[in-house]
Amino acid sequence: MRVGKLAIAVGATACVLGAGSAALAASTPKGGKIRVFVTNTSSTKGKILITGAIGDYGTTVSQDANGKVDPNGDFEKVTLKHGGFIVNATGLNKKLNSGKPTINTTNCSFAFTGTGPTTIGDGTGAYAGISGTVAITVTFAGIAPKTAKGCNLANNAPTFGAYESITGTGSVSFK
Repeated sequence: MRVGKLAIAVGATACVLGAGSAALAASTPKGGKIRVFVTNTSSTKGKILITGAIGDYGTTVSQDANGKVDPNGDFEKVTLKHGGFIVNATGLNKKLNSGKPTINTTNCSFAFTGTGPTTIGDGTGAYAGISGTVAITVTFAGIAPKTAKGCNLANNAPTFGAYESITGTGSVSFK
């Protein structure tokens, strides 16, 4: 169903970043609360912005546990302007895959919101020694094609007027 498609798009979503500005400071963060904002750019890539204890941005790539690019991967490789880290989104994906969208069968509109945990580790650069948890919320809505048999909610069916939001809050610390 669409939830599977959402999980693919999100992947270990918690985890997509874009390129940065030279004005950002490169000092090691102290740790504390963060907010995460992700925009998917494909089934495996995205842009990410992190505010709070980390003020940085960059890109993410969805991958499997072995680091191979995978749209169904449970891990996100986050590459920021001043370093990077890996996000384990196994818990998030489990929650998203078990969620049920709200579907209006009259007009084939649907909406889904799911929240799940992610963990951060394996930091590099300014994020060496990072650990933390972030609760990621994914919201997805759209309109499915209507057929003579009803709404086509297959994972490979096109979605009309689609909307997606990926945000999160949590905290990080550094060793």
